Amino acid sequence: MPPNDKIFFKQLGKRIADLRKELGITQVQLAEQLGISQQLIAAYELGIRKIPASMLPTLARLFAVSLEALIGMEKLPAKRSPASILQRQVEQIGMMPRAKQKFITDMLEALIKQQQAS
Repeated sequence: MPPNDKIFFKQLGKRIADLRKELGITQVQLAEQLGISQQLIAAYELGIRKIPASMLPTLARLFAVSLEALIGMEKLPAKRSPASILQRQVEQIGMMPRAKQKFITDMLEALIKQQQAS
């Protein structure tokens, strides 16, 4: 890998790791959402492997940032508010298979009903 590429992919990997941690998900969870292995996520985050260009829009959407912010052409937004984090989580749920979406909505409904009964 040429030196400029090494620097770029190392910085990109760090941004992805930071966004993943901000979202509160593990490498395993991110890997499941992307349909790849946790080891590949770790290699991307360390800058050891090049992230395919085709994956960048999916990552940007998943982290609710612009593609430009993801690749470092503009600054990432400051820490997000709880509402923004919730919005990203809802977007992530929307990307999951229908069965997982149903499971999550059923759990949320149960928690909401339990809270209302208190």
